[in-house]
Amino acid sequence: MEQINNLKELINRGDVDLAIKQLDQLLQDPSVENEKDTLYYLRGNAYRKKGDWKQALDNYQYAIDINPDSPAVQARKMAIDILNFYHKDMFNQ
Repeated sequence: MEQINNLKELINRGDVDLAIKQLDQLLQDPSVENEKDTLYYLRGNAYRKKGDWKQALDNYQYAIDINPDSPAVQARKMAIDILNFYHKDMFNQ
């Protein structure tokens, strides 16, 4: 899917707000039903890059709920490991 490559490029370039906006729109489109796990995973990556850990974890979890073999499994585990290391107090809010 060409759009997915474009979204990955936006995220890699740091245009995360634009990527999130496009992902939000795409996720409303019924024709992308088979790609939703990938879109949630990418949206998680965008939020992670933005520093919004809660949204990143939520989006990774949505991807995992759809596809238990999603790369979001590893990304979510990595994000939790990072948070556990750097932000122990963040989980106590």
